[in-house]
Amino acid sequence: MNEPEDLIDDLLGMAPGSPLDALRRQRPEARRHAQGAYRELLMPDDPGNVSHAERAALALRVALREGDADLAARYRALLTNADAEETLMLAEDLSGDPMEGRLPVLLRYADVVAARPEATTQADLDTLRGMGLTPRDVVAITQLIAFVPYQVRLLAGLRALMQEAAA
Repeated sequence: MNEPEDLIDDLLGMAPGSPLDALRRQRPEARRHAQGAYRELLMPDDPGNVSHAERAALALRVALREGDADLAARYRALLTNADAEETLMLAEDLSGDPMEGRLPVLLRYADVVAARPEATTQADLDTLRGMGLTPRDVVAITQLIAFVPYQVRLLAGLRALMQEAAA
């Protein structure tokens, strides 16, 4: 899958030279850092002990919980293109039914961090370490889980500005 130059612009279908494009270009560092964080958190050259598919599953899970269908579709496409059908099914299962295995543990961690970060316990971190995750891995997935709601809020704000400009 070819990644766009800027995920947010692509999801919004933002036309180059539009008023909103001009507004975003006033803060090139914010735009560059958001895109860089997306690439580094989802598709780092060295993913450590958390695969690209697991990262996409975590991002999909949070996007679904946050209710952004367009962003969720983008993360779903990453898993589909990676032929990670089982990973996709687990990430989309929001039923809360108990499941066993590494990915369900990661997804439950994402659910807690995204919804109630203060409820994260030392036992959660110990469980992740027991699955072979290093402190670097835990920081990376926690950053990813926190990054997706930022993307959702950014998209919501820019969509509102686009609707206001169209009215």
